[in-house]
Amino acid sequence: MKKTVLTFGLISGAVSSLMMVATLPFRHRIDFDHGYIVGYSSIVLSLLLVFFGIRFYRDNAGNGQITFTKAFAVGITITVISCICYVVTWEVLYYNFLPDFMDKYAAYVIEKAKASGASAAAVQDKIQQMNRYKELYKNPLINGAMTFIEPFPVGLLITLVSAAILRKKPHSQTSQSSLAASC
Repeated sequence: MKKTVLTFGLISGAVSSLMMVATLPFRHRIDFDHGYIVGYSSIVLSLLLVFFGIRFYRDNAGNGQITFTKAFAVGITITVISCICYVVTWEVLYYNFLPDFMDKYAAYVIEKAKASGASAAAVQDKIQQMNRYKELYKNPLINGAMTFIEPFPVGLLITLVSAAILRKKPHSQTSQSSLAASC
């Protein structure tokens, strides 16, 4: 299992990391609304390797059979490896190439709140919230944890769906005997 999850997890992580790095030069053209679309599309694309990793494991190591539990274990491990690659890439980019990211994001959120017609008190709350986030993001561990929870729910969902689709239980001896007797 180790080789399969490492291989597919690292490929998935490389895809998400490369997509993140590839969009970096265009960060001034992609606004935050479109950034969510580009970012989560990249995450989904990279985490499709969870499905292929589970299928590969089932077909090769499992002799064509895999339980939901084993498929889930394979898929969630691939997801975690991919998410770790995603976090490491973000940390490198954030601290070396995007030092003003949180300032720009906070300004965007506050402007969006003002444009929505929010009350002055609601805008002030948003300003305080963004200031807390900016402070939290200075800590690499908190920054990493918050970054990890971006792709992980997507990977969890893909893992659950893939494990349900790809599970194949071994046929029992009695069902094969009764099938042969009915012929």
